[in-house]
Amino acid sequence: WLTFKHFLDTYVDDLRWTLKGKKRYNSAEGIAHRASKDARGIFTVQYPEERVPVPEEFRYLPFLVYEEKDGVKVERCTSCGICAKVCPPQCIWIVRTNDPATGRPVPTPAEFYIDTDICMSCGFCAEFCPFDAIKMGHDYELATYDRKRDSIYDKARLLRSVEYYASIRPENYAREEAARAEAEAAKAARKARP
Repeated sequence: WLTFKHFLDTYVDDLRWTLKGKKRYNSAEGIAHRASKDARGIFTVQYPEERVPVPEEFRYLPFLVYEEKDGVKVERCTSCGICAKVCPPQCIWIVRTNDPATGRPVPTPAEFYIDTDICMSCGFCAEFCPFDAIKMGHDYELATYDRKRDSIYDKARLLRSVEYYASIRPENYAREEAARAEAEAAKAARKARP
């Protein structure tokens, strides 16, 4: 009976969408509805032509965030190494940049690697990063023919702009920017006090 009910719900839902003048199949709105909790009945997504939209909290591989300031890429990563320390499978490697004159560390990574074959997409690196420099991405189609060359992502492949992050996670980005603005206002208020 349950199977028969799902079978009938499919046609009832199709009829509802048709009476509203909308397309349930081959439209972005129809695919989003079929992937939602409100969907009824049985449906098939014609992958790869149709793709179910991923939710905002979906996480796959991490990426590094940079900001554009006066036309220059400014990386948020300070190569502190917290992400590499909290990573359970230890798939992150960081090489710090050193000042050639003094030999002291410079707060930017010279090299940053993530082995995608080992990464388990837990999100600890993004959660523990104190500078919001590493975030979890939505790219999940990563099949390649050459495992040794393509599965280790270097800094050039990991860097993504703040605008990209805002486009895939708009609610999180707005919340983080509000917290950042609040912290800056509190810092300015402390400085202004006599």
